[in-house]
Amino acid sequence: MTKTFGYVSKAQKTAWLVLRIIILGWGIFGLFHGSVVEFLEAIFAVIFTHLWDFFQIFGKNSFIIEVEASSQTMLTGFIFVGVVIGSTVNNRTTFEHIDVLTHFAAGFISAWFGYDFANIVYRKRGDLGPAMSSLFALCFALAIAVGWEIYEFSMDRIYGLNLQCSSPDSEYGLIDTMWDFIMCSAGALTGMFSIAFLRNGVIGKNRKKVREQRKAENEKRLLKEKLYREYIKNHGGEELK
Repeated sequence: MTKTFGYVSKAQKTAWLVLRIIILGWGIFGLFHGSVVEFLEAIFAVIFTHLWDFFQIFGKNSFIIEVEASSQTMLTGFIFVGVVIGSTVNNRTTFEHIDVLTHFAAGFISAWFGYDFANIVYRKRGDLGPAMSSLFALCFALAIAVGWEIYEFSMDRIYGLNLQCSSPDSEYGLIDTMWDFIMCSAGALTGMFSIAFLRNGVIGKNRKKVREQRKAENEKRLLKEKLYREYIKNHGGEELK
């Protein structure tokens, strides 16, 4: 993987700014129309759209600063869809399927982030490999989905909400929860394959360059392993320290 952390393109900066303004404007509109909840949602949403900036400021020399800005771009887009569009649709229309979009997007973004995150954490030990990176990305996304459903269940039981649409006389709550899992899983699989193909030169405008870079990295790793084995053989099994 090429080190692109710390870099934000002009297009990404523009997208961040525009979406933040829209989210804040939506919150102010809600405040003046009697919805303090929407205003508070907007404030917290805008804070989360600065998550990548917090990584860069407070991460110092830790691995967290290596998270690419593209993760923040996708997260900001997801926040916009979930908070502005999702809340507006849920509160002001009778449309019931916005969860399909939001859970699919959540799975996609989580898997995308998880793939790079696994490589960033493992980088000091070498190349993690596409298969293990993909497996971690999928498990990471599904873990977040489980965590979210636990959160909804807890809020329903503790505060008397109905986030899971539960009813003692119907299976609708179970069906809703399972569809959330299914859509998140579909998004996670899509995100996992997309990021794996992109990072390994199967897709993307720079795929030829990426494939050449991956090939050079593999050759370097194999040469290092060969030299290490020869050293062990020539020194009677004594390992390097």
